[in-house]
Amino acid sequence: MLSALADLGVAADTLSAAENQRLDRDGFLPLPGILRQSEVDSLNARLAALTDAEGDRAGLEVHQETGTDRLADLVNKDPIFYVCFSHPRVLAAMRHVLGEFKLSSLNSRAALPGQGHQSLHADFGEPVSAGAYRVCNSIWLLDDFTADNGATRVVPGSHRRATMPAQEMPDPAGSHPEEVQLIAPAGTVVIFNSHLWHGGTLNRSDRPRRAMHGYFCQRDLPQQLDQNAYLRRTTYERLSPAQRFVLGVTEPPTS
Repeated sequence: MLSALADLGVAADTLSAAENQRLDRDGFLPLPGILRQSEVDSLNARLAALTDAEGDRAGLEVHQETGTDRLADLVNKDPIFYVCFSHPRVLAAMRHVLGEFKLSSLNSRAALPGQGHQSLHADFGEPVSAGAYRVCNSIWLLDDFTADNGATRVVPGSHRRATMPAQEMPDPAGSHPEEVQLIAPAGTVVIFNSHLWHGGTLNRSDRPRRAMHGYFCQRDLPQQLDQNAYLRRTTYERLSPAQRFVLGVTEPPTS
């Protein structure tokens, strides 16, 4: 793992001690300025083209959700998306939370106007002890996240509670007294421990609120999307050995 991460530019000081401490304490860490505006624009254009092309099948590889435009299996759909599992600051955060890890899935989600509210939830089916974390996510902001357009809400520190929202809240769809919204400009990547209680909020604007989710898990877990089963040969041949390792790909695809 260390060799692959070093090949992708990850060093011991890629994240500062203060950034690691914030990730430990709060369960989330905004990384501003990961993408330039030109990169945000290019990603949005490609996602729009894929959404139009896939129509009512968009997102089927993993999940479809009423009130959103979703896409899945982005690893196979354009090299423009490789940054989501190759950026050294993102990978350094995953290593800090998970130790030995791999990509679980790379998807996109656009909350449509008047839609997008989610109950508070964690991205793992059961509580885990503090420090025994199994999954971690990254939200790639492709629009400014504002108080009105469906920005994700989180409950800081809830990843250390070893409980699920439904065990403490009468209605996880309701508000939590400690929740905060992830308000940040497009181009930011927010790392969040996926055991952190979180959920999308209602998009009260007149435009979709767009983001990508690079979701990672420990190497012994099954992936949300099995990269060995889905990876196309053309994709495999474009990837570096270090990128293949992060994907958990063990052999070249047969087709």
